[in-house]
Amino acid sequence: MAEPPGAPHRTTGSTLLHPLSELLGIPLDQINFVACQLFALLAAFWFRIYLGPSHASSAVRHAFATLFGIYFAVFCFGWYSIHLFVLVMMNYGIMNMSSIPNIHRYSFIVAMGYLTLCHISRIYIFHYGILTTDFSGPLMIITQKITTLACQLHDGIGRQAEELTAEQNRLAVKTRPSLLEYLSYLLNFMSIIAGPCSNYKDYIAFIEGRHVHMKLLEVNWKQKGYDRLPDPSPTGAVMYKLCITLVSLILFLTLTKNFPMAYIIDNEFLDKTPFLSRLGYLYVVTQAAKPKYYFAWTLADAVNNAAGYGFGGVDERGTFRWDLLSNLNIWNIETATSFKMYIENWNIQTAAWLKRVCYDRAPWYPTALTFILSALWHGIYPGYYFTFLTGILITLAARAIRNNCRHYFLSSVPLKIAYDVVTWVVTQLAVCYTVAPFVMLAVEPTIKFYKSMYFHMHILSILVLLVLPMRPQAHSTRKPQNQVVQNSKKQG
Repeated sequence: MAEPPGAPHRTTGSTLLHPLSELLGIPLDQINFVACQLFALLAAFWFRIYLGPSHASSAVRHAFATLFGIYFAVFCFGWYSIHLFVLVMMNYGIMNMSSIPNIHRYSFIVAMGYLTLCHISRIYIFHYGILTTDFSGPLMIITQKITTLACQLHDGIGRQAEELTAEQNRLAVKTRPSLLEYLSYLLNFMSIIAGPCSNYKDYIAFIEGRHVHMKLLEVNWKQKGYDRLPDPSPTGAVMYKLCITLVSLILFLTLTKNFPMAYIIDNEFLDKTPFLSRLGYLYVVTQAAKPKYYFAWTLADAVNNAAGYGFGGVDERGTFRWDLLSNLNIWNIETATSFKMYIENWNIQTAAWLKRVCYDRAPWYPTALTFILSALWHGIYPGYYFTFLTGILITLAARAIRNNCRHYFLSSVPLKIAYDVVTWVVTQLAVCYTVAPFVMLAVEPTIKFYKSMYFHMHILSILVLLVLPMRPQAHSTRKPQNQVVQNSKKQG
């Protein structure tokens, strides 16, 4: 929510860079964020070269990553950073004192409850323009990590391997982490400011120097003519991602401020602009809102890669992939021909977290519960709930259309191209329609926007669900590993 006119711009973080903030005309908290991430990038290179697993013990690497992370949090958020430390220590106590059958439940309730209380207090503080520092981002990432670790501890200690899916079995944590390991996982300098969330076992493997080696062992290098395992460098991936970051920053400074979302509900604009033109402008302003996310997430990915973390393996062409922690795939987002494809490539690590802690574990209505958890995790602004409830409706409608109609367009290339073009247009407009309230935040502008759009996506989605039958989908991700093995034996 914007500050009232004339309200002083305050921050609880460091004021060291205040002169630079005044010179550039950019809020100090944003300057602090970028400065910390750039410093983290340099520290990450140094960490990989001079504190690599061959030069330093795991304890030293854990300690360095933790101390720098704490410093970055204090630099950016000042006394507000105490919320991060309180949540971390409360859940460390829960992890060590609660019973394994309940560890994931208690951790989830406390972490999400504390995050929600902070969201509520922040809204009231922001509403009156007292403070501008937004500490909720790091708190949201820490909440993801706390609940991820708790669920994976529950899988590793409290459940039999036969009850787990293949992914749950691979990520299961067999022993409670030490305090240093726990703090390092939650507060390390690579992810404390902008994430992303990663799995505990992957992070520990990175600290101990097994991260890249484990992925390389999945490939038969002798068949490729190698006498020994290669040593992939992240430098090329980091440079590529920094180029994307730079382009995103330029677009943010030029497009985002010139195409505000609020203009689509301006009375003069609504009176003079026909419906189709409003749809076109909606697409433009939604595109203009994306660069800040592209910037923050790609820079965060580059920081982790620079430290040597985020190796995803080798693709079909033999290229090293540094995408384990990537939070978005810009090409797939901009060319998405389905709502599902768009969601799967936007905020990827949060989608993975939602799947692992909610969708795969929900006893009923997994799609609806996952959207609701996503809204609650983001905050309590009404616009978030409009977005995610609308998202549920459109997701179900899109699934029904795809299941009932897509196969009719696969018989020839021209039909398939026509289908892809139409579904691309509909998907992009549906996403714009869905996420507009997420940016507007409040109820009044959201209702005004939907009225100006004649609630067309809601109406069309409901009609689709009434007319087309819902074909059940195989929920294979929730099938226990032993059941998959048994089925494969039967088929064999």
